[in-house]
Amino acid sequence: MCEGSGSQKDIYLPELATIRKKQKFTRLEMYYHVELDSEKELGHKAGQFVEVSIAGIGEAPISISSSPTQTGFELVVRNAGSVTNAIHNLDTGAKIGIRGPFGKGYPVDELKGKNIVFICGGLGLAPQRSFINYVLDNRDQYDDVEILLGTKCFEDRFYVDEITKWAQRSDVNFVETLDVGCDQWKGNVGVVTTIIPKVKTDLSKAHVLVCGPPIMYKFVLMSLAEAKVPKENIFVNLERRMKCGVGKCGHCQMNNQYVCQSGPVYRFSELGHVPEAI
Repeated sequence: MCEGSGSQKDIYLPELATIRKKQKFTRLEMYYHVELDSEKELGHKAGQFVEVSIAGIGEAPISISSSPTQTGFELVVRNAGSVTNAIHNLDTGAKIGIRGPFGKGYPVDELKGKNIVFICGGLGLAPQRSFINYVLDNRDQYDDVEILLGTKCFEDRFYVDEITKWAQRSDVNFVETLDVGCDQWKGNVGVVTTIIPKVKTDLSKAHVLVCGPPIMYKFVLMSLAEAKVPKENIFVNLERRMKCGVGKCGHCQMNNQYVCQSGPVYRFSELGHVPEAI
């Protein structure tokens, strides 16, 4: 389709949306429930992201943390710059611009009938949660489901009420750890790799989805290699590299591909020729 046509133009023009709920999660993270003013559903897939804009300030790519099975959509925004700081200062009822959804999400249909292990580190819980809740809303379509969550410290935990419910489910194996323990914490202490041995399913036959800070990938992938998980069964999320969302700015370019278009979710076996990806 030629430049300037209606459907092509849409990817550059934000839609107005309204913040319906806002909740402070941590000292850096804020939760938002957002609805498009058009009253349409966003139509996203688990693992995709949107560009959130504020007039006169700019825009930032934010992962969608909610399942496509719910009404509206949810974002967890870390205060890390001028745009995200401005978003944090908005109140319920405020208007924001939304472009998207963009990117390639998780292989929702491919993994039906499979054993799935989610490994989440810190803010990596937000994009993973979109697929986790999709799986839980369609629980009979998936086999074993295990969720490993690592967080730096007690104060940095978020979605606390929800993950407490995950831990109480009989059809999910949920294991959580903190890098640094404290008096309020009675669970496992150590980095997320220390709870990989607590996985009940056979890892070598499972499909593993990993999302977290850059340093986490190196050690988690080493642990999965020791467990003989095939690289084609490992999926990683590289959302941290993105900026414009449409492959124009070049910020997320890796060799001849753009993360915002061919990712942010990649099969690990696809990245063998891109050593800088992880």
